[in-house]
Amino acid sequence: QVQLVESGGGLVQPGGSLRLSCAASGTIFNINAMAWYRQAPGKERELVARITSGGKTNYADSVKGLFTISRDNAKNTVYLQMNSLKPEDTAVYYCNVDGRYVSGSYYVAWGQGTRVTVSS
Repeated sequence: QVQLVESGGGLVQPGGSLRLSCAASGTIFNINAMAWYRQAPGKERELVARITSGGKTNYADSVKGLFTISRDNAKNTVYLQMNSLKPEDTAVYYCNVDGRYVSGSYYVAWGQGTRVTVSS
């Protein structure tokens, strides 16, 4: 199994910054893509940012130029640097990882979610 441990959420004022982290562990052979999703109250879960094993990134239009996704392959960890936060960024943020186990089978794993609240 793959375990994902997220951290870094919290309360921040509009215009502030937060950095989310997600560390993967388990019987992992490799990690392909790592991503962050978010779900605001009453809304569908949406992709925020994604990074491939080769470092290619893509972002939701609403966060382009404001958020930066990165990964440390040695630590099996993905980060999301969030700058110039707005109240509409308030949501539970979920880490998502896919890859292969040592056994060769494919996995997709989700973190437990970390809450980000942007409010004055």
